[in-house]
Amino acid sequence: MLRFDHLAVSGTVLADATHHLETCLGLDTVAGGQHPHFATHNTLMGCGDAFYLEAISPDPTVPAPSRARWFGLDQFEGPARLTNWILACDDLDAALDKLGPGFGAPVALTRGDFRWRMAVPDSGVLPFDGLAPAVIQWDGDAHPAPRLPDSGARFLGLQVRHPDAAAMAALLTPVLDDDRVTYVEGEAGMMAAFDTADGVRKLT
Repeated sequence: MLRFDHLAVSGTVLADATHHLETCLGLDTVAGGQHPHFATHNTLMGCGDAFYLEAISPDPTVPAPSRARWFGLDQFEGPARLTNWILACDDLDAALDKLGPGFGAPVALTRGDFRWRMAVPDSGVLPFDGLAPAVIQWDGDAHPAPRLPDSGARFLGLQVRHPDAAAMAALLTPVLDDDRVTYVEGEAGMMAAFDTADGVRKLT
């Protein structure tokens, strides 16, 4: 089964993505790191021991990658916004067998002592116009969330909007048993809700 791991806010530059995340939740991020394989970099926000938020953008300080960037960042344009949800699993290959080839092929990645594999399509764009979840398998015990300062925000739920929301729900519900995600027919986009010290805040 799949489970929530983190959410990603994309921007054309990291400062914009970070500002959007911090403004929506009224909380601070911390420095993340670089992903040389995809020429991206990020900032992070801890939301407890098992969940975190990421602001991400292309990294202009390194050469462009030889393949498409993940999260559809090569096609990203417009204001910074919530773009991706990432689900963890214990067996990435088995998960991809159930989800189908559109979710991509495993790419092995490292950052410091973090080791993980993530499924990334050749185009960089996930199914359902990029709104299907990315799937990740962490190798070993190291995970970012427990190491981040706890912002106090707690994830309440994710609404995913898409014209073909019913098909997305039919595909994902058998492998994701979590009533915090809802699928709504409409213009493509997503919204996440968080409980914070200042009440419920929305990340869009």
